[in-house]
Amino acid sequence: MSDPRKAEKKTNLDPVIEPDIPPGEDEESTLPELDDQSGLAADSSAAASGRNVILRFAKLAPSSPGVYRMIAGNGDVLYVGKAKNIKKRILAYARPTGHVSRIERMIAVTAAMEFVSTATETEALLLEANLIKRLRPRFNVLLRDDKSFPYILLTADHSAPQLTKHRGARNRKGDYFGPFASVWAVNRTITALERAFLVRSCSDAVFESRTRPCLLHQIKRCAAPCTGEVSPEAYRELVREARAFLSGRSRVVKDQLATEMEAASNTLDFERAAVLRDRLAALSAIQSQQGINLRGVDEADVFAAHQSGGYTCIEVFFFRAGQNWGNRAYFPKADRSLSADEVLGEFLAQFYDDKPCPRVVLLSHAVADQALLAEALSIRSNHKVEVSVPQRGEKKLVVDHAAANAREALERKLADTASQRQLLEGLTASFGLPRVPNRIEVYDNSHIQGSNAVGAMVVAGPDGFRKNQYRKFNIKSEMLTPGDDYAMMREVLTRRFKRLLSESPRIGGSGDGAANGTGAESVLGEDAHLENPSPWPDLVLLDGGEGQLTAARQVFDELGIDNVPLVAISKGPDRDAGRETFHMPGREPFKLPPRDPVLYFVQRLRDEVHRFAIGSHRQKRRKDIREAGLQEISGIGPGRKRALLRHFGTLKAIERASVADLSHVPGINAETARRIYDFFHEQRQP
Repeated sequence: MSDPRKAEKKTNLDPVIEPDIPPGEDEESTLPELDDQSGLAADSSAAASGRNVILRFAKLAPSSPGVYRMIAGNGDVLYVGKAKNIKKRILAYARPTGHVSRIERMIAVTAAMEFVSTATETEALLLEANLIKRLRPRFNVLLRDDKSFPYILLTADHSAPQLTKHRGARNRKGDYFGPFASVWAVNRTITALERAFLVRSCSDAVFESRTRPCLLHQIKRCAAPCTGEVSPEAYRELVREARAFLSGRSRVVKDQLATEMEAASNTLDFERAAVLRDRLAALSAIQSQQGINLRGVDEADVFAAHQSGGYTCIEVFFFRAGQNWGNRAYFPKADRSLSADEVLGEFLAQFYDDKPCPRVVLLSHAVADQALLAEALSIRSNHKVEVSVPQRGEKKLVVDHAAANAREALERKLADTASQRQLLEGLTASFGLPRVPNRIEVYDNSHIQGSNAVGAMVVAGPDGFRKNQYRKFNIKSEMLTPGDDYAMMREVLTRRFKRLLSESPRIGGSGDGAANGTGAESVLGEDAHLENPSPWPDLVLLDGGEGQLTAARQVFDELGIDNVPLVAISKGPDRDAGRETFHMPGREPFKLPPRDPVLYFVQRLRDEVHRFAIGSHRQKRRKDIREAGLQEISGIGPGRKRALLRHFGTLKAIERASVADLSHVPGINAETARRIYDFFHEQRQP
């Protein structure tokens, strides 16, 4: 069977079929107006216009398996779907009645359609998942958190293999074990494996530079192959045992260690027996922390969905090598009219689009096209995949356990959302905003006496921080006076809002934060700002005082932006948190009550942008240090640089070293060590 990704490359995915639109007719003019009472389209002619568009395209649609896309007048993809017969599926949308409100709204704003034929319906399913993740259509179920999973890597490209965490492409030679639900789970497991098998976790550069055993050897978490504390043969045996344990042969490894411990005790070698006892205890600790396990199933993923309050939570448990390697909760973006099984079905195909699939997938709900999904996952994974809903036995207990976790995670999510909503309402009242903000942008700058200057923007909303929308700005202007915070703020805001005006112009400069020039949101109802959030902020917070506020007002006046609330936050006397002063245009500076929850909320926003700005600045500074070398530090020349790198191995290790550790380097005295430490740990200038 051909690869659907290749099919996509062979097919022109740009609009390939254009409807017959009479000259002078504006496609966007067919969008209905909003009925303020119901939040639904009030003009039925818009729905009729959408059906006419679909009928025109249906005449050219293929009667074969494939994927179709419904497109709005502004070019945004509204929906991606797959069908065994594209023509029949498209004609179903043209029926005047029988559609749920979500489909009716989608039809009303459809201005064009695109089709991609595939050889089979299975290929169509795989291609559909790929396009949904790439295009993120408004009316599809969307996987919000799509970060790759961490793995444990046991390297095979060194004489003394290393145990380390890994995320991303598997380019390095070795054995990969996972996925794990979180980095925390990986770190916990690696720490336990170090105690159990004494396999090194240091980098190759540190390994090569060691002249004496490190602290991990002293606390019995490494055999120290770097300095020959263990023979190569004995270390290879430790690595073999670790690989066997991670591959699921934990009982064999434990039995072997128990036998060796008993033999050492019988020969009165109590020191070795104690070491083996500690290793056995570490292995038991790993298994005791794993909670519920699946007997008789080597690898499986468990999915359980729970719905409440218009939200859906999908809890995923990972079982590999007969061990529980953690769980993670997902909250996919989905229309409230969709049932739990519908959300789960669309979620699964996207979830495995770029992740390896185990041989068993257990579900809490039967999903549509379950057999087709199993076939598609089998093709992608090159092994048979079983997708089932267990009805009894241990598998059913595991699914029920996952469902209980999904319910608890959703309850926590709803509680957090309610708390966040209350904070935003309090913020609206305290700052006199025209409405509850859906998008808050917070700005700050970071530099050291003007060097490596970076501007930062963080974004927050009803769902908390939106980290995928954070932005950093490398200060580029050569006309700035080094350290001029006001000029830096002007540059950051000018670049941000100039681009915003060009990409999403506002209608008449109205400060509604929802107008983006397309009119497409008018059919989405009262929750439109959540489904298709505007890139325009409802509130801009600045870390600073009157000077930063004046700089921001100048930028907005020059760009013709009005009705975007501006607030500058200046720190209290002695920079005490809780005594901040707020500055707003046309209003006297004011403070919030000391224990006001809104004050804590604003402090959290400011601290987040402060953290992000400092992190971006330090990242840029480290890059410059790598380019300029350690000679940038006063008193460090080529000789001392070589001595530092020979002792610590990497620049990161030097940066993390204490003053005492630095003083042990040949040629580095106490004063120079303090200078090096201060250089890497210098705080940001106010």
